[in-house]
Amino acid sequence: MEKEHREVWFDNDLQIEAYQLHGIVQKFPNHFHPYYVIGFIEGGKRQMWCRHKEYVCEKGDMILFNPLDNHHCAPLDDSILDYRAVNIQPEVMQTIMEELFQTKQLPHFTTPLIKNCEYTQQLSSLYQAIMEQACTLEKEEALYFLMQPLMENYMEIEKEDAPLEEPIQKLCAYIEEHYAENITLQTLSELSHFSKSYLLNAFTRQTGVSCYRYLQTVRIHQAKKMLEKGLSLKDAAMAAGFSDQSHFTNFFKMFIGLTPKQYQRIFLKGAMHDE
Repeated sequence: MEKEHREVWFDNDLQIEAYQLHGIVQKFPNHFHPYYVIGFIEGGKRQMWCRHKEYVCEKGDMILFNPLDNHHCAPLDDSILDYRAVNIQPEVMQTIMEELFQTKQLPHFTTPLIKNCEYTQQLSSLYQAIMEQACTLEKEEALYFLMQPLMENYMEIEKEDAPLEEPIQKLCAYIEEHYAENITLQTLSELSHFSKSYLLNAFTRQTGVSCYRYLQTVRIHQAKKMLEKGLSLKDAAMAAGFSDQSHFTNFFKMFIGLTPKQYQRIFLKGAMHDE
């Protein structure tokens, strides 16, 4: 079997994370990110679910996720994934919107998948410029050559989504504040005044993920921030609410595709390359 290869770089000039997952066969569970993801399939075939719809992704396709878009995927026909992507934080996307369209409103991808996308070359150029530590002008140019046509053709100014019911909003806020604690279904039920059964169904229907998956995702994102600041793996695991470092590592790799140590290496040394 082809050896897995994971390569990641955080670019300080653009404030964008670029990464490649090559030779990957793992499934990725239902989760979400607080940032935009723009990626393309270099090889392999995957079944993907996003926003409660099913898609088939293959070579030449572009993947687009908005912040909080719940999604998961699995390999098709035992194919091996070769995937490259960039992650863009909302504040960075807002700056791009101001410079390209003179608006501070965030955009919204209208589709999570573009089949046989004509812009994969622009994304590949941006990825290579970041990974090769090109000069700032080259990286900026590659970024805007990608974002201009994407925004014009596959993005719209973010619309107000139907708000979550107030009890669900309250539960999300509670989980985001108390993620390091031992949160129970009983506690959430008492906070929302919902029965446990209704709570589980209502939360999943409105957020796209279960209560526990929401908690897992919040914990992983909090742990990422701690790792970026140089906190030890053990301390980050405990501070984020994981029972032990092994448990933390397993969940981190399942969600992110990297181990916590591999992820932290990006910020300690600038880049992470598999040996």
